[in-house]
Amino acid sequence: IDYTLRATWQAVARMYNEEAKEFDSTMAVGFTLLSIDPKTGTPSTALGPKMGMEATSLSRILKSMEKKGLITRKPNPKDGRGVLIHLTDFGLEKRNHSKEVVLRFDEAVKENVSEEKLTHFFEVMNTINSLIAEKKIHTKETTN
Repeated sequence: IDYTLRATWQAVARMYNEEAKEFDSTMAVGFTLLSIDPKTGTPSTALGPKMGMEATSLSRILKSMEKKGLITRKPNPKDGRGVLIHLTDFGLEKRNHSKEVVLRFDEAVKENVSEEKLTHFFEVMNTINSLIAEKKIHTKETTN
């Protein structure tokens, strides 16, 4: 199970990175674009947890996105210490492209996998996520 999950994710990541390379981008940038609210922006502090990413990695990605003109940082009016990440018009354009790529992937899978099998796939993924969240995989039982 573990090997299949990792190998499949690696194949998906490679596929997305190959697509992104044609647009001088990366999968990580595309994922970040999709994680930013296109209308209201997203607090920088909420972005890392939303994406399951460490702050240092996210900081590097945001810095590069800002240099490329994909995002701007503005003070958060609801939290004077915080910053909202907003998409620029160019960032919104790239976000829409990223969304099209993801939807194309989803459609290709749906065309080749039955609805019943997809339902089972999501059930299995939810179970795995629950086992991890509830720390039921690598528990150490103490013996007295």
